[in-house]
Amino acid sequence: MAKRDYYEVLSVDHNADEAMLKKSYRRLAMKYHPDRNVGDAAGEAETKFKEAKEAYDVLSDGQKRAVYDQYGHAGLDQQGGGRSSGGAGDFGDIFDDIFGGGGGRGAQNRAYRGADLQYKLELSLEEAVFGVDKSIDVASNQSCDSCDGSGAKPGSDVQTCSTCAGAGQVRMQQGFFSIQQACPSCQGRGQVITEACGDCRGAGVVRKRRTLSVKVPAGVDTGDRIRLSGEGEPGENQGPAGDLFVQVEVIPHPIFERDAADLHCEVPIGFATAALGGEIEIPSLDGRLSLKIPVEVQTGKRFRLRSKGVKPVRGGPQGDLYVHLIVETPINLNKTQKQLFEQLQASLDNGGSKHNPKSAGWLHGMKGFFDDLKFWSK
Repeated sequence: MAKRDYYEVLSVDHNADEAMLKKSYRRLAMKYHPDRNVGDAAGEAETKFKEAKEAYDVLSDGQKRAVYDQYGHAGLDQQGGGRSSGGAGDFGDIFDDIFGGGGGRGAQNRAYRGADLQYKLELSLEEAVFGVDKSIDVASNQSCDSCDGSGAKPGSDVQTCSTCAGAGQVRMQQGFFSIQQACPSCQGRGQVITEACGDCRGAGVVRKRRTLSVKVPAGVDTGDRIRLSGEGEPGENQGPAGDLFVQVEVIPHPIFERDAADLHCEVPIGFATAALGGEIEIPSLDGRLSLKIPVEVQTGKRFRLRSKGVKPVRGGPQGDLYVHLIVETPINLNKTQKQLFEQLQASLDNGGSKHNPKSAGWLHGMKGFFDDLKFWSK
């Protein structure tokens, strides 16, 4: 059966350019691809699919197209260039051309998104709780102003790569498999510069420091991230820039310890206040507060002040402030103070266990422990 004219197969004119050929081929390939025609028992769709593929392989190749235009199918048959093998390489081309894979034609012109960057931002507890505007200095690769990102010295020539003919990709045959990879001569750009830009040395990007403003919302905590869209590395081939992620780290506070939305602090009190009770002043993020201490309070007593903690950045109720009392033992006593404490201790001892119930109970338990130990050691 005589082959149909390749231009007729693709429904294009004889002067159709590469873009028109590819557009027509993509339309036919999508229509007749075997995966889209599962019920094609007669194989008509598969035949048309292979026919379109063969026509595109020839007409998209400048050398093969010239032979075909002059000698027709006969000229290609003599060179063995008018048949599609249907092997692994063809399927790679199919998926590249139809679905935009990394190894297809024109890959060097495909836009790629730039890389994301990270920046660690240290904040005080107050800055994290109330929010703040911060300025940060970020070093990153940015498009070279001298060459507008081309890598070529202004006024110099940019030539099509002779190795890959501008495709940016080369195909290597390994046994039954055909593998496409970035062209080693142009690193996938499809073009080579004759003279490199003096500022970026041909890279197209230079390292720059920028000052950016970061608006830190109230309630952030260590581990939270703030995204600055488009402030990352520049994209390739006019692709969008990446993002800058600002990683929050809250530095330790001299008074408060944060636990999610709650705050904790230790407050020392003297012996007299612990025994007699009283009123003390405590710190909070809202300012100074008064706390009433009951009589005979012990170390470790915890007080909860509702809604005096942190309001979470993602919403929800405001946390609480927990005050932990620490009874402080006096130090550096003078002679008179020591005598007063000795008199107090003697008075307390005369009262028996009623003044020190925990100590009395602990001593009784310890005596029982040693009595049991003597029994078992016999």
